[in-house]
Amino acid sequence: MRNNVINYIRSNYNVKPESLWEKWPNYLVFRNKDNKKWFGIIMDVPRKNLGLSGEDKIDIICVKCNPLDLLFVLNETGFLPAYHLNKKNWVSIILNEQTNINRVYEMIDISFEIVNKVRIKNVNRKNNKII
Repeated sequence: MRNNVINYIRSNYNVKPESLWEKWPNYLVFRNKDNKKWFGIIMDVPRKNLGLSGEDKIDIICVKCNPLDLLFVLNETGFLPAYHLNKKNWVSIILNEQTNINRVYEMIDISFEIVNKVRIKNVNRKNNKII
C-alpha cells in the first residue's frame, strides 16, 4: 500500500517524496511545492510505538486533519493518534489491507487542502487583503 500512496501523491499533486533523515531512510516527507509545508509523511514504525501488540514494523502515513474531525476519524479502522506530530492537527493511518485505500486518498486530499489554505491566507495577508 505504501507504493500506491506514493504514486497517488505523485500523480495528483506532482510531489516527490523527500527522505530527510539518514537514520530513517524509509521516512518520506511530502510537501506543498509553493509553501514547503508538510501535508504527509510515510514512516515505518514498530507496532509497540503506536500502542499496538507485536514487535514488527508497520507502514503508516501521518496527514493533517481538521481538529473537529479528528474524534470521528480516530474511530475508523486503521486510524490512530499522530505519531511524533501534533495530535491535535495530525492523524496516523496504518497502511495495510484492513485500511480502506480510498479513505487514505481522501485524507491525503484533505491534508493537502489544509496546507494549501495556509499558503493562500499568507499570500492574502501580504497583499493586505482580508479573506
